[in-house]
Amino acid sequence: MPKDADAKINPAHVAIIMDGNGRWAQKRGRPRLFGHHAGARRVREIVKACPDLGVKYLTIFAFSTENWKRTQTEVAGLMSLFRKYLEREAQELFESGVCVRFIGDRIRLDDKLVTLMDDLELRTAGNDLVHLTVALNYGGRDEVTRAAKRLAYEIEQGRLTHDDVDAETLSKFLDTHVLPDPDLVIRTSGEARISNFLLWQSAYAEYEFIDTLWPDFTADEFAKVLASFGGRERRFGAILA
Repeated sequence: MPKDADAKINPAHVAIIMDGNGRWAQKRGRPRLFGHHAGARRVREIVKACPDLGVKYLTIFAFSTENWKRTQTEVAGLMSLFRKYLEREAQELFESGVCVRFIGDRIRLDDKLVTLMDDLELRTAGNDLVHLTVALNYGGRDEVTRAAKRLAYEIEQGRLTHDDVDAETLSKFLDTHVLPDPDLVIRTSGEARISNFLLWQSAYAEYEFIDTLWPDFTADEFAKVLASFGGRERRFGAILA
């Protein structure tokens, strides 16, 4: 395929580390939760932009396994925000053709939030315009550890043997087993870390670290990042002629 044609191709699966809410709020003399609310509104805009930009799968990092170390006030505020967001956005997500999934360990989440998550997954399961995956109480190492435990259990039960175990087999036990690997991972706020996000799945993803704080990350800037991706040459470990 000619290189100019490649430049028109946008990634099918984009994953985003939504960073910078707290700093955005502090710059305005407001509490960190003010920034998280602004960030939640930005999620709606980015999800709406996906169909026109050719993005079929969008995965967002909402709360990590390490975020429990934040102040009790911030964590409680975030959990309340997640509940309100799901209650407020459920109908629109359904009517807009968005299929919603959640990845991460639900054990530590409160029952009301888990019920809202389960209900939204079930309600939107038949949608196919955009597949929105929300990483909530998620960590890449934790995910692989949980997958390894499930795999070990299958071996203990005699349903698999150690000879059956390869990368493809392990992938089937990951939270993301129904999703394609991300083509592009974006991190906002100027930090250049992957922060334990989709470690296995992003082995050959392209990365884009941008200075914009998440609440300022508009659909127009999203489109520019995707256009930049289209000009990259992806080799997947091979040498192209």
